[in-house]
Amino acid sequence: MTLRNVRFKQVDVFTSHPFKGNPLAVVFDADGLDTAQMQGIARWTNLSETAFLLAPADARADYRVRIFTTQGELPFAGHPTLGTAHAFLDSGRQPKTPGRLVQECGAGLIELAARHPAGHDADGAQLWAFAAPPATMTPLPEAQYDALRAAVRSDAIDFGAPPCGVDNGAPWLVVRLASAQAVLALDIDYDALANIAASVGAQGLAAYGAHDADGPATFEVRCLMTGLGVGEDPVTGSANAAIAMLLAQQDRRPGSGYTVRQGTAMGRDGRVFVDYDDAAGKIWIGGASLTVVDGTIQLA
Repeated sequence: MTLRNVRFKQVDVFTSHPFKGNPLAVVFDADGLDTAQMQGIARWTNLSETAFLLAPADARADYRVRIFTTQGELPFAGHPTLGTAHAFLDSGRQPKTPGRLVQECGAGLIELAARHPAGHDADGAQLWAFAAPPATMTPLPEAQYDALRAAVRSDAIDFGAPPCGVDNGAPWLVVRLASAQAVLALDIDYDALANIAASVGAQGLAAYGAHDADGPATFEVRCLMTGLGVGEDPVTGSANAAIAMLLAQQDRRPGSGYTVRQGTAMGRDGRVFVDYDDAAGKIWIGGASLTVVDGTIQLA
């Protein structure tokens, strides 16, 4: 068997501190790999997602990416989008347009830009963010509210912001709770939650609640997966994009932007910023990333 070495990075996304964010494996020069090979590598890395960098098919894109969980391919996911952008730039490759990247993926073209978010823990440093892709929204029927309370074992759901399925390529059931503390106290019945999420086409719960004014962030977020894997995701770009879009639709957005802490219940400290760019009609989801592992892997 002839083996070839290709560049490989493992990136920690939505953090500036190693081992506190959401890890992503990035395999470079993956054009010679087929779907089964990519899936096999994703199972082997055993991370929530593995990204494969390919040459773009669309001339407007800087690169193309395919994103795999251990169980299947996703058309879009947020932390692989930011992590792949970081890996691309960290490898010495340059964007076609300074300060801007265009990612081609199963959900189409995703724009990324260098931002200077206010209120983020990077002290005004430049951070990359992706423009939230379009989403479809499916409100959870009120007849399911009691079942939802039982599935998350909580009476703290804020039904004044009605729960809603939001699908931006990674479908989430977005639920607001009365406080950040209520989010951290969730105790999930995964089987019951899976049925409720599936009723609005979702594959997991994105729960959020507000911190006190002097808290570590505007919101605490937890993402509990019920499809393409079961369990908690450390820090989740697609879910934060879904929450940001639903806040805007429900006229509950906290000003022109806000910050999120996620991963607390898992011993992580992920940080996400959300920036409403009304002039451009975009919602930016961003954060810091850093390379933790940098080397090569052998491919058949």
